[in-house]
Amino acid sequence: MGILSVLDREHTVAPPGYSRWLIPPAALAVHLCIGQAYATSVYKTSLVKHFDAGQTAIGVVFSIAIVMLGLSAAIGGTWVERNGPRKAMFVSACFWSTGFLVGALGIGTGQLWLVYLGYGVIGGIGLGIGYISPVSTLIKWFPDRPGLATGLAIMGFGGGALVASPLSRQLLGVYDAGYDPNNAASVAGGGALVALFLTLGIGYFVIMMFGVFTIRVPADGWTPAGFDPSTVKQKALVTTASVSAANAIKTPQFWCLWIVLLCNVTAGIGILEQASPMIQDFFRGADGRSTVAVAAAAGFVGLLSIFNMAGRFGWSTTSDAIGRKPIYALYLGVGIVCYALLATVGHTSTAVFVLLAAVILSFYGGEFATVPAYLRDLFGTYQVGAIHGRLLTAWSAAGITGPLIINGFLDREGKPGTLTAEAYRPALFTMVGVLAVGFVANLLIRPVAARFHEKSTTPTKEAAQ
Repeated sequence: MGILSVLDREHTVAPPGYSRWLIPPAALAVHLCIGQAYATSVYKTSLVKHFDAGQTAIGVVFSIAIVMLGLSAAIGGTWVERNGPRKAMFVSACFWSTGFLVGALGIGTGQLWLVYLGYGVIGGIGLGIGYISPVSTLIKWFPDRPGLATGLAIMGFGGGALVASPLSRQLLGVYDAGYDPNNAASVAGGGALVALFLTLGIGYFVIMMFGVFTIRVPADGWTPAGFDPSTVKQKALVTTASVSAANAIKTPQFWCLWIVLLCNVTAGIGILEQASPMIQDFFRGADGRSTVAVAAAAGFVGLLSIFNMAGRFGWSTTSDAIGRKPIYALYLGVGIVCYALLATVGHTSTAVFVLLAAVILSFYGGEFATVPAYLRDLFGTYQVGAIHGRLLTAWSAAGITGPLIINGFLDREGKPGTLTAEAYRPALFTMVGVLAVGFVANLLIRPVAARFHEKSTTPTKEAAQ
């Protein structure tokens, strides 16, 4: 118990002179690791062959992980606030790594349900706790630039696949001599998959420990040099009051923002999940063969990861200047235009297709990074981490609805490998409608009514519900 006490909140209070710029790298260490979830497509085909299962059966692993991300973030959000970021990040590392180890056992024994349990359920819990664990702390360290701070960390989740995808391919090549890391269609054997999962599980745990022991919370009453808290009141929608997590979910603002997140993620995740086959299908010749090589399609996925990551930092930082509500109007409004253009003229040029998809994914990433700052504006810093956790249930829902919409339409249009751009149009126009709903929900957001404010608390106090 004495050893574990180092994880307690009281042992993580920063000493005088501690640089707040050490906090984003600590958060980034966790988010880069759990961002590996976006790289599951690298070994999806290998898992399909190993278990002799369908694409849907293996794709369910990712869906379970995203559902558990939202549920664990919602249920554990208040616990994270109460116990502090160090203990939360340690718990995240344990669950995330254990998920890989149990997944490796499932692959080695041929038991798909163990992969569901390990990578999906256990790993998903690690995802949720790890995702929200540094958010509240970052906002408290950067009250003057909350969008920049959360963007610095959360861009790691979007960029995780950028590191994990080539790393996973190279490791599979090391563990299986017959696997070609440069061929996205190459299939690795079960032994290589087991070794990969074991390597990732152990490696990610070590990296996440850097974040665990670097993270600190600011001392009570700390503010950055030159920051005047009174300037916060001058910005629209921004409150200096405090709203508890229990009260936040009673407000219409929370549910409007929940709908906004659901709609934007539903649209973005549909592209993300289908990115590689989609660009090949859009440019299929008269002979039925795609003019986009498999390697080029894999490169396209990597490019989208770059824009996903860049959007998380770039757009969230921009929101500090123009405000959260306007930036969401941009995400959703321009997103509507991009999806409509993708459906109508996206097949005319690979450059046009790539540009539109890149913009869409930059908005997808930007919304994730901006939403903690939006919550801070509306509800204050009091229990923003717990509120963020509850809001992420929208991500869980979108993790199901996005792929279902895309795959549902595509299954009706034909078999994989035979689809064309026309087959995607119904799904893309559906996404236009989904984003329109989110656009209206964002317009309806107003300042939170005073009756939901806490009567007496301090901005630095962390309380349990």
